[in-house]
Amino acid sequence: MVRRIKTVGRWPSRAGAPRTQADRPSDDGRASAGPLLATLALALALGGCSTIANMPSTMVDDSASAASPANLASLTEVLAKNPNDPQAYNMRGSVLGQSGRYQEALADFDKAIAIDPNYAQAYANRALARRQTGQIDLALADYERALQIDPGYAVAYVGRGMTYRDKGELLRALQDFNKAIQIRPDNAQAYYNRGLLYQSQRQHQYAIDDFSTAIGLSHQQAEPFIARALSYLAAGDAKAAAGDLDDAVEVEPENVQAWTSRGLAYERLNDKEKAAGSYARALALRQGYGPAVAGFKRVGGEPGKSYTTFN
Repeated sequence: MVRRIKTVGRWPSRAGAPRTQADRPSDDGRASAGPLLATLALALALGGCSTIANMPSTMVDDSASAASPANLASLTEVLAKNPNDPQAYNMRGSVLGQSGRYQEALADFDKAIAIDPNYAQAYANRALARRQTGQIDLALADYERALQIDPGYAVAYVGRGMTYRDKGELLRALQDFNKAIQIRPDNAQAYYNRGLLYQSQRQHQYAIDDFSTAIGLSHQQAEPFIARALSYLAAGDAKAAAGDLDDAVEVEPENVQAWTSRGLAYERLNDKEKAAGSYARALALRQGYGPAVAGFKRVGGEPGKSYTTFN
Protein backbone atom coordinates (compact mmCIF):
# COMPACT_ATOMS: atom_id res chain seq x y z
CA MET A 1 0.00 0.00 0.00
CA VAL A 2 1.37 3.42 -0.93
CA ARG A 3 1.16 5.87 1.92
CA ARG A 4 0.03 9.42 1.28
CA ILE A 5 2.90 11.86 1.55
CA LYS A 6 2.12 14.86 3.72
CA THR A 7 2.70 18.11 1.87
CA VAL A 8 2.25 20.69 4.58
CA GLY A 9 3.30 24.03 3.11
CA ARG A 10 2.77 26.59 5.86
CA TRP A 11 4.64 29.77 4.99
CA PRO A 12 6.35 31.45 7.95
CA SER A 13 4.74 34.80 8.63
CA ARG A 14 8.14 36.46 9.05
CA ALA A 15 9.96 34.83 6.14
CA GLY A 16 12.37 37.68 5.59
CA ALA A 17 13.02 38.74 9.17
CA PRO A 18 15.89 37.43 11.30
CA ARG A 19 14.83 35.81 14.57
CA THR A 20 16.45 37.24 17.67
CA GLN A 21 16.96 35.98 21.19
CA ALA A 22 13.97 38.05 22.28
CA ASP A 23 11.51 36.29 20.01
CA ARG A 24 12.96 32.81 20.36
CA PRO A 25 10.11 30.38 21.01
CA SER A 26 10.09 28.24 24.09
CA ASP A 27 10.69 24.50 23.77
CA ASP A 28 9.34 23.87 27.27
CA GLY A 29 12.70 22.65 28.45
CA ARG A 30 12.71 19.80 25.95
CA ALA A 31 15.31 21.07 23.48
CA SER A 32 18.00 18.68 24.68
CA ALA A 33 17.07 15.35 23.15
CA GLY A 34 20.14 13.30 23.93
CA PRO A 35 23.34 12.40 22.09
CA LEU A 36 21.68 10.37 19.34
CA LEU A 37 19.35 13.21 18.40
CA ALA A 38 22.27 15.65 18.45
CA THR A 39 24.35 13.34 16.26
CA LEU A 40 21.62 13.01 13.65
CA ALA A 41 20.94 16.75 13.62
CA LEU A 42 24.65 17.48 13.24
CA ALA A 43 24.91 15.08 10.32
CA LEU A 44 22.12 16.93 8.53
CA ALA A 45 23.66 20.32 9.22
CA LEU A 46 27.12 19.28 8.04
CA GLY A 47 25.64 17.80 4.89
CA GLY A 48 24.05 21.10 4.06
CA CYS A 49 21.69 19.19 1.81
CA SER A 50 22.72 19.79 -1.76
CA THR A 51 19.99 17.48 -2.97
CA ILE A 52 16.89 19.56 -2.37
CA ALA A 53 15.07 20.37 -5.56
CA ASN A 54 14.31 23.74 -7.20
CA MET A 55 17.92 24.27 -8.25
CA PRO A 56 19.09 25.07 -11.77
CA SER A 57 21.30 22.78 -13.84
CA THR A 58 24.41 23.27 -11.75
CA MET A 59 26.60 20.99 -9.70
CA VAL A 60 23.93 20.96 -7.01
CA ASP A 61 21.34 19.47 -9.33
CA ASP A 62 20.21 16.13 -7.88
CA SER A 63 19.61 14.40 -11.21
CA ALA A 64 21.33 11.03 -11.02
CA SER A 65 21.35 10.67 -14.79
CA ALA A 66 23.27 13.94 -15.20
CA ALA A 67 26.40 12.34 -13.76
CA SER A 68 26.29 9.29 -16.04
CA PRO A 69 29.40 8.30 -18.07
CA ALA A 70 27.35 8.73 -21.24
CA ASN A 71 26.64 12.37 -20.42
CA LEU A 72 30.27 12.95 -19.55
CA ALA A 73 31.40 11.44 -22.85
CA SER A 74 28.83 13.48 -24.75
CA LEU A 75 29.97 16.73 -23.15
CA THR A 76 33.61 15.90 -23.84
CA GLU A 77 32.68 15.36 -27.48
CA VAL A 78 30.90 18.73 -27.56
CA LEU A 79 34.00 20.42 -26.17
CA ALA A 80 36.24 18.75 -28.73
CA LYS A 81 34.14 20.44 -31.42
CA ASN A 82 33.61 23.72 -29.50
CA PRO A 83 36.68 24.31 -27.30
CA ASN A 84 35.61 27.88 -26.49
CA ASP A 85 32.12 27.06 -25.23
CA PRO A 86 31.95 28.19 -21.56
CA GLN A 87 28.53 26.58 -21.05
CA ALA A 88 29.85 23.20 -22.09
CA TYR A 89 32.77 23.49 -19.65
CA ASN A 90 30.39 24.56 -16.90
CA MET A 91 28.06 21.66 -17.60
CA ARG A 92 30.86 19.10 -17.71
CA GLY A 93 32.26 20.52 -14.50
CA SER A 94 28.82 20.05 -12.92
CA VAL A 95 28.74 16.41 -14.00
CA LEU A 96 32.25 15.82 -12.68
CA GLY A 97 31.32 17.48 -9.41
CA GLN A 98 28.26 15.28 -9.00
CA SER A 99 30.60 12.31 -9.42
CA GLY A 100 32.92 13.60 -6.67
CA ARG A 101 35.71 14.41 -9.14
CA TYR A 102 36.20 17.87 -7.71
CA GLN A 103 39.66 18.69 -9.04
CA GLU A 104 38.58 17.95 -12.59
CA ALA A 105 35.40 19.92 -12.00
CA LEU A 106 37.43 22.90 -10.76
CA ALA A 107 39.56 22.80 -13.88
CA ASP A 108 36.44 22.96 -16.06
CA PHE A 109 34.95 25.84 -14.07
CA ASP A 110 38.30 27.66 -14.32
CA LYS A 111 38.16 27.24 -18.08
CA ALA A 112 34.55 28.44 -18.31
CA ILE A 113 35.42 31.56 -16.29
CA ALA A 114 38.54 32.22 -18.33
CA ILE A 115 36.42 32.21 -21.50
CA ASP A 116 33.58 34.22 -19.93
CA PRO A 117 34.66 36.22 -16.83
CA ASN A 118 31.04 37.28 -16.23
CA TYR A 119 29.59 33.76 -16.04
CA ALA A 120 27.84 33.88 -12.65
CA GLN A 121 26.74 30.25 -12.64
CA ALA A 122 30.30 29.03 -13.24
CA TYR A 123 31.50 31.08 -10.25
CA ALA A 124 28.75 29.60 -8.07
CA ASN A 125 29.57 26.10 -9.23
CA ARG A 126 33.27 26.62 -8.60
CA ALA A 127 32.38 27.94 -5.16
CA LEU A 128 30.48 24.76 -4.37
CA ALA A 129 33.38 22.59 -5.57
CA ARG A 130 35.73 24.64 -3.41
CA ARG A 131 33.42 24.31 -0.43
CA GLN A 132 33.33 20.54 -0.92
CA THR A 133 37.14 20.46 -0.88
CA GLY A 134 37.44 22.65 2.22
CA GLN A 135 38.53 25.84 0.42
CA ILE A 136 36.06 27.95 2.36
CA ASP A 137 37.55 31.41 1.84
CA LEU A 138 37.98 30.83 -1.90
CA ALA A 139 34.39 29.57 -2.07
CA LEU A 140 33.18 32.77 -0.41
CA ALA A 141 35.15 34.86 -2.91
CA ASP A 142 33.51 32.99 -5.79
CA TYR A 143 30.02 33.48 -4.36
CA GLU A 144 30.80 37.18 -3.91
CA ARG A 145 31.79 37.43 -7.56
CA ALA A 146 28.69 35.55 -8.71
CA LEU A 147 26.49 37.95 -6.75
CA GLN A 148 28.33 41.00 -8.08
CA ILE A 149 27.51 39.78 -11.59
CA ASP A 150 23.93 38.78 -10.76
CA PRO A 151 22.58 40.34 -7.53
CA GLY A 152 19.33 38.40 -7.95
CA TYR A 153 20.99 34.96 -8.04
CA ALA A 154 19.15 33.18 -5.21
CA VAL A 155 21.17 29.96 -5.53
CA ALA A 156 24.38 31.87 -4.85
CA TYR A 157 22.86 33.37 -1.69
CA VAL A 158 21.96 29.87 -0.49
CA GLY A 159 25.45 28.59 -1.26
CA ARG A 160 27.12 31.53 0.42
CA GLY A 161 24.85 31.09 3.43
CA MET A 162 25.89 27.46 3.72
CA THR A 163 29.53 28.50 3.49
CA TYR A 164 29.10 31.13 6.20
CA ARG A 165 27.47 28.42 8.32
CA ASP A 166 30.57 26.27 7.78
CA LYS A 167 32.64 29.15 9.18
CA GLY A 168 30.34 29.57 12.16
CA GLU A 169 29.16 33.00 10.97
CA LEU A 170 25.52 32.24 11.67
CA LEU A 171 24.08 35.74 11.41
CA ARG A 172 25.56 36.19 7.94
CA ALA A 173 24.26 32.76 6.98
CA LEU A 174 20.78 33.69 8.19
CA GLN A 175 20.85 36.95 6.25
CA ASP A 176 21.78 35.09 3.05
CA PHE A 177 19.03 32.50 3.47
CA ASN A 178 16.54 35.32 4.11
CA LYS A 179 17.72 37.10 0.95
CA ALA A 180 17.39 33.93 -1.13
CA ILE A 181 13.83 33.46 0.13
CA GLN A 182 13.03 37.10 -0.61
CA ILE A 183 14.22 36.65 -4.21
CA ARG A 184 12.84 33.15 -4.75
CA PRO A 185 10.07 32.25 -2.28
CA ASP A 186 9.74 28.88 -4.04
CA ASN A 187 13.34 27.85 -3.25
CA ALA A 188 13.04 24.75 -1.07
CA GLN A 189 16.75 24.60 -0.31
CA ALA A 190 16.75 28.08 1.19
CA TYR A 191 13.97 27.15 3.63
CA TYR A 192 15.59 23.83 4.44
CA ASN A 193 18.98 25.36 5.21
CA ARG A 194 17.46 28.18 7.23
CA GLY A 195 15.56 25.54 9.15
CA LEU A 196 18.82 23.74 9.91
CA LEU A 197 20.22 27.00 11.21
CA TYR A 198 17.25 27.53 13.54
CA GLN A 199 17.44 23.89 14.62
CA SER A 200 21.10 24.27 15.57
CA GLN A 201 20.06 27.19 17.80
CA ARG A 202 17.19 25.17 19.34
CA GLN A 203 14.58 27.45 17.78
CA HIS A 204 12.53 24.41 16.91
CA GLN A 205 9.19 25.99 16.07
CA TYR A 206 10.84 28.26 13.52
CA ALA A 207 12.76 25.26 12.19
CA ILE A 208 9.53 23.26 11.88
CA ASP A 209 7.90 26.12 9.97
CA ASP A 210 10.77 26.23 7.49
CA PHE A 211 10.99 22.48 7.06
CA SER A 212 7.23 22.39 6.48
CA THR A 213 7.58 24.93 3.70
CA ALA A 214 10.48 22.98 2.16
CA ILE A 215 8.35 19.82 2.23
CA GLY A 216 5.49 21.63 0.56
CA LEU A 217 7.81 22.80 -2.21
CA SER A 218 9.75 19.57 -2.66
CA HIS A 219 7.96 16.67 -0.99
CA GLN A 220 9.89 13.92 -2.78
CA GLN A 221 13.01 14.52 -0.70
CA ALA A 222 13.67 12.73 2.58
CA GLU A 223 15.91 15.34 4.21
CA PRO A 224 13.24 17.92 5.16
CA PHE A 225 11.08 15.17 6.66
CA ILE A 226 14.04 13.91 8.71
CA ALA A 227 15.00 17.40 9.84
CA ARG A 228 11.43 18.31 10.83
CA ALA A 229 11.14 15.03 12.71
CA LEU A 230 14.28 15.82 14.71
CA SER A 231 12.82 19.18 15.73
CA TYR A 232 9.55 17.47 16.65
CA LEU A 233 11.55 15.04 18.81
CA ALA A 234 13.43 17.90 20.44
CA ALA A 235 10.07 19.56 21.19
CA GLY A 236 8.72 16.33 22.69
CA ASP A 237 6.30 15.35 19.91
CA ALA A 238 7.43 11.82 19.07
CA LYS A 239 4.16 10.95 17.31
CA ALA A 240 4.55 13.75 14.75
CA ALA A 241 8.21 12.79 14.34
CA ALA A 242 7.30 9.16 13.63
CA GLY A 243 4.81 10.26 10.97
CA ASP A 244 7.46 12.34 9.23
CA LEU A 245 9.95 9.51 9.35
CA ASP A 246 7.43 7.05 7.95
CA ASP A 247 7.22 9.43 4.99
CA ALA A 248 11.01 9.81 4.79
CA VAL A 249 11.66 6.08 4.46
CA GLU A 250 8.87 5.79 1.89
CA VAL A 251 10.47 8.52 -0.20
CA GLU A 252 14.05 7.22 0.21
CA PRO A 253 14.06 3.59 1.41
CA GLU A 254 17.87 3.48 1.44
CA ASN A 255 18.41 6.56 3.58
CA VAL A 256 20.35 5.47 6.67
CA GLN A 257 19.59 8.64 8.63
CA ALA A 258 15.87 8.25 7.93
CA TRP A 259 15.77 4.71 9.33
CA THR A 260 17.95 5.58 12.32
CA SER A 261 15.87 8.64 13.17
CA ARG A 262 12.72 6.56 12.76
CA GLY A 263 14.11 4.06 15.23
CA LEU A 264 14.60 6.87 17.73
CA ALA A 265 11.06 8.18 17.21
CA TYR A 266 9.47 4.79 17.79
CA GLU A 267 11.81 4.20 20.72
CA ARG A 268 10.39 7.39 22.26
CA LEU A 269 6.89 6.02 21.61
CA ASN A 270 7.94 2.79 23.38
CA ASP A 271 7.22 0.76 20.23
CA LYS A 272 10.28 -1.44 20.49
CA GLU A 273 9.26 -3.65 17.57
CA LYS A 274 9.23 -0.79 15.05
CA ALA A 275 12.25 0.84 16.70
CA ALA A 276 14.34 -2.32 16.50
CA GLY A 277 13.16 -2.94 12.93
CA SER A 278 14.13 0.59 11.90
CA TYR A 279 17.57 0.36 13.50
CA ALA A 280 18.04 -3.04 11.86
CA ARG A 281 17.20 -1.58 8.45
CA ALA A 282 19.75 1.19 9.03
CA LEU A 283 22.38 -1.39 9.94
CA ALA A 284 21.57 -3.44 6.86
CA LEU A 285 22.30 -0.35 4.80
CA ARG A 286 25.42 0.69 6.74
CA GLN A 287 26.99 -2.02 8.83
CA GLY A 288 28.41 -0.77 12.11
CA TYR A 289 26.72 2.65 11.95
CA GLY A 290 27.22 3.89 15.50
CA PRO A 291 23.87 5.61 16.23
CA ALA A 292 21.95 2.62 14.84
CA VAL A 293 24.10 0.13 16.74
CA ALA A 294 23.48 2.00 20.00
CA GLY A 295 19.74 2.32 19.35
CA PHE A 296 19.36 -1.33 18.39
CA LYS A 297 21.06 -2.34 21.64
CA ARG A 298 18.94 0.04 23.73
CA VAL A 299 15.65 -1.46 22.52
CA GLY A 300 16.85 -5.04 22.97
CA GLY A 301 17.29 -5.79 19.29
CA GLU A 302 18.23 -9.34 18.35
CA PRO A 303 20.53 -9.80 15.34
CA GLY A 304 18.99 -11.99 12.64
CA LYS A 305 15.42 -11.54 13.87
CA SER A 306 12.73 -10.29 11.47
CA TYR A 307 10.85 -7.22 12.64
CA THR A 308 7.62 -5.55 11.61
CA THR A 309 8.47 -2.02 10.52
CA PHE A 310 4.99 -1.02 9.26
CA ASN A 311 1.55 -2.11 10.40
